[in-house]
Amino acid sequence: MRLKSVKLSGFKSFVDPTVINFPSNLGAVVGPNGCGKSNVIDAVRWVMGESSAKNLRGESMTDVIFNGSSARKPVGQASVELVFDNQDRKLTGEYVNFNEVAVKRKVDRDGQSVYSLNGTNCRRKDITDIFLGTGLGARSYSIIEQGMVSRLIESKPEELRVYIEEAAGISKYKERRKETERRIKRTKENLDRLSDIRDELERQLQHLKRQSVAAEKYGQLKQQERETAANLNAIRWLSLDNELKENQKTINKLQLEVEAFVADQRKIDADTEKHLSDNAELTDELSKVQARFYSLGNDIARIEQSIEHRTERVQQLKLDLTETEHTRRQTQEELDIDLQKITTLEGELDAVSPKLESAGILERDAAELLSVVEKTNHDWQEEWEAFNKRAEAPRQTAEVEQSKIQQLENSVGRALQQKQNLEEELCSLDDLADNVHLREWLDQSKIIEGSITAAQEESSKCNAEIEASRIEASECSEKLNNIRSELQICEGKRSSLEELKLADSGQDSEQVNSWLENRGVNKDASLIDVLTIEPGWELAAEAVLGDSLNAICVQGSDNVEAMLADLPKCSFSVINGFKESVVSSEVETKLTPFSSKIECSWDLYAKTTGVFVADSLEEAVSQRKSLSLNESIVTPEGVWLGANWVQFKNKSTQDSIIDRQKSLDALNHRIGELGSTSEKLSKKEKDLRSALASKEGDREELQLSLARNSNRLGDLKSKISAQRAKEEEGRARKQRILSEISSLEELLAVEEKNISDSRSNLEKALDVMADDAGVREKLEQDRELNQAKLRDCREKVKENKELSHELELKHQSIKAQLHSTRETMDRMATQVERSKERVQLLEGQIDESDEPMEKMRQELENLLEQRLGVDKELGTAKGRVDENEHIIRGLERSRNEINERLNTSREQLMQVRLTSEGASVKREGILAQLKELNFELERVLAAIPEGVDEEQCSLELERLGNRIQRLGPINLAAIDEHKHQSERKVFLDSQNDDLEKALNTLQNAIRKIDKETRERFKEPCDKINTGLQSLFPRIFGGGQAYLDMTGEDLLDTGVAIMARPPGKRNSTIHLLSGGEKAMTAIALVFSIFHLNPSPFCMLDEVDAPLDDANVQRYANLVKEMSQSVQFIFITHNKITMEMANQLLGVTMHEAGVSRMVAVDIDEAAELAAM
Repeated sequence: MRLKSVKLSGFKSFVDPTVINFPSNLGAVVGPNGCGKSNVIDAVRWVMGESSAKNLRGESMTDVIFNGSSARKPVGQASVELVFDNQDRKLTGEYVNFNEVAVKRKVDRDGQSVYSLNGTNCRRKDITDIFLGTGLGARSYSIIEQGMVSRLIESKPEELRVYIEEAAGISKYKERRKETERRIKRTKENLDRLSDIRDELERQLQHLKRQSVAAEKYGQLKQQERETAANLNAIRWLSLDNELKENQKTINKLQLEVEAFVADQRKIDADTEKHLSDNAELTDELSKVQARFYSLGNDIARIEQSIEHRTERVQQLKLDLTETEHTRRQTQEELDIDLQKITTLEGELDAVSPKLESAGILERDAAELLSVVEKTNHDWQEEWEAFNKRAEAPRQTAEVEQSKIQQLENSVGRALQQKQNLEEELCSLDDLADNVHLREWLDQSKIIEGSITAAQEESSKCNAEIEASRIEASECSEKLNNIRSELQICEGKRSSLEELKLADSGQDSEQVNSWLENRGVNKDASLIDVLTIEPGWELAAEAVLGDSLNAICVQGSDNVEAMLADLPKCSFSVINGFKESVVSSEVETKLTPFSSKIECSWDLYAKTTGVFVADSLEEAVSQRKSLSLNESIVTPEGVWLGANWVQFKNKSTQDSIIDRQKSLDALNHRIGELGSTSEKLSKKEKDLRSALASKEGDREELQLSLARNSNRLGDLKSKISAQRAKEEEGRARKQRILSEISSLEELLAVEEKNISDSRSNLEKALDVMADDAGVREKLEQDRELNQAKLRDCREKVKENKELSHELELKHQSIKAQLHSTRETMDRMATQVERSKERVQLLEGQIDESDEPMEKMRQELENLLEQRLGVDKELGTAKGRVDENEHIIRGLERSRNEINERLNTSREQLMQVRLTSEGASVKREGILAQLKELNFELERVLAAIPEGVDEEQCSLELERLGNRIQRLGPINLAAIDEHKHQSERKVFLDSQNDDLEKALNTLQNAIRKIDKETRERFKEPCDKINTGLQSLFPRIFGGGQAYLDMTGEDLLDTGVAIMARPPGKRNSTIHLLSGGEKAMTAIALVFSIFHLNPSPFCMLDEVDAPLDDANVQRYANLVKEMSQSVQFIFITHNKITMEMANQLLGVTMHEAGVSRMVAVDIDEAAELAAM
């Protein structure tokens, strides 16, 4: 089998679909660095199942998809397909008959990988499985990438073993072993789970057994309860049925009364209807009269309102006339005033105009004078600036020197002050004496440290005692909890046994207890409680006495006939009277009487007479012939034989009355012991808790004292450290002060010299300034004259401007007032004209309103006379209507009385009907309940005993309910569940057996795999070692190398490689050079290939660390092995390239995109030769 081709698409830099063919066994992949050569090997490893993105030089599996370049966009998926030539049928399994096998892998941006074999989707495991044992794989020795040479040589012995296992073909056994171990683990987990389930199921079965017994008793009580409830319902049904019959009679009576009331009501309604009809006619007549009356009233009101309105309108018109006349006169007066005001304003305007022109002339003259004075002042300013420039230099010099002198003097003063301060500080440092407090603090700290140490020791001791007390208290509490838990369990068991005992004896029956009380019988105990049996004869006693063991021992029951009257419906036994002396006939026989094996304070003579005992069944059978008809013999095993009969019982311990009594006695004894122990432990725990609290209080006091001492010690240490630091700082400060004083003295000398030089320069500058003083004085006098003239001119200009402005404002104001007044006069004149027109209009309206008033008053008097007549007619009509309505109201009162009586009867009828319906619903409900309980009413009524009433049934039902309640929670499905769980237990037991068999089978398989692995590992390892010993000297030209096993067990031993190149005595492989490591790795890999040749081998720049001589050896070895192995190698070495049959060039003409260029060496040589 060999690699035929590799098809890439979108994988890393091979973005375009690319097919790389490998036609021969020597193919070299060449190209510059970074062009994508190693991506070919990554593609092969990726398809072989590599799952680590890190081993593919990426961070995630999606990094193998082409991620785009400067000219290309990213693609959505990557796919690589390997095509193998399988003509030699090296692949086994279902693909053995295929000449070509194609393995393909695709991945998309979501990181989802898809594998396929010959176009059929498969799992990654399927890919790795078909290559197991062939030497191929994602991390096998057939692919040697960059850096793998050093990793192979420097790998741990356990890691190197993996490559040898792959070559030996036992990797598939390893996988089978891992799978078998996983199955064993799962099987053990299943066994653990199954064991837990079985244990839990066992506990459930025990619990269900008890529940099923209670459920059976619950079913019996429930059946009694159902029957009693059915009787109670039947009695209630009879009561309700009688009640319904009585209610029906009442309903019939009330219905007759209702019908009579309805007839009376209808008669009254007819009379009322007749009077209502008459009332309608009378009402119509009244309405007509009222309409006439209201019509006259409306006309009268309308005329009165018209007269009133016209009167008010005339008065309003007269008022408006007066106001209008007053407004006109007032406006005329204001018009005269405005006329006088216009005359005054025109005179003021004529007076202001000449003054305004004179002010303008004065303003212009003052402006011209100001311009001349400002020019004179500007000339002086230029002369002054020129003088200042000349005088500025000596003045600045004087100022600088004066400032310098002042600063130097201040500096000298500060230096002298600083020197004085330093000298005083130095004196104070010299005067410091030893600090007395420091010694006292040191002594106090030593005392406190001793106290702290003692307190810490005491605290540690106290902590140990507290911890011991806590542990003891915890253990005591745990013991107490366990004892209480056990006590609770014992009490629960005792309650169950006592309940069973009471149930067997019948004492749990209310009927039995009530019957005994009614008969005046005093019950003392059960026979089993007062019976003593010789050990070993318990089964015999139970066989003879039987159910009498549960008999109730009573006194005062001599009158048997009275006692047997009205027996309750249940099973129980009664034993009467204490033991009396009875003459026994048993002394006449040699047999041992049964009464000798038991002791009882009650009389059991009648029960045990004629019963003898035998120590064994054989003895009993031999003595049976001597028994009379009324005699019998019993064995310790419970076999009871008579003269002509045999009786024996097979009872379990749980059903045995005596064993149950023993268990009950043992539980009572154990409960007493546990109660006593619980009280002792409770008291002990209380004492321990009290002692623990006391010790914890002592520890808290110690901790508080320790904290206080620690705080005091901390304060003292802080003071001591501060004092020592202060002294150290004082010594350092003294040295700094002496140094500073020396520096200050040097500084004072320099400053004194600088002050002398500055004073000399200042005197020179002052002489020059004295010469410039006369010129400055003359210029300042000229400046004062010019400034005085300038101020006068500016004041005149300002006064003229203000006068001109004031006159202009006055002129504008007068013109504005004049214009406003004229507009107001025009508006008032218009208003006067309108007022005149308004007066004339109002006078005309007043004259027109006086004419129709007389006519309207005459019409009003006529209407008033007509209304008096109509008012009389209205009174007569109202009297007739009132009389008719009085009759109607009388009829309505009668009808209401009848209606109230009718409603009362209807309410009574409805109430009775509701009561009947309620009783009927209850009766139907009772029938439904009886049907649900599968009872027929007729049969239940027939079966009810005479004299039984509802109260008795209710009491009996309550008693049954109490008995059911005392049973506690009942699991009704316990019987079925017990059966189901028992079947499940049997099934789980069989499953457990199957799993244990499977576990044994898997463990045997592990042992077989280990045995075969050991056998298969030894021989290949020896062959690889032999090949390495022969190849290493051949590659190195001498030296030796061998494989060494690090352990004795061939199953997991590591394999270490030991190599010594010629002329060297290296103690470890790590001391070899890079080239030596590479050559050693090549020797090891080729030794492995000699043992188990892989279909192909890929070498990624393995020759990089080799020199030319070693490269030649490496090339020769590869060429030699290429007869049986296909080699695909990446190289930059020319010697290695010359060995190849095909050169597969990888180029990156386009940035980020790899392309293939293939060259056949032989064909190229032939073309070159031609």
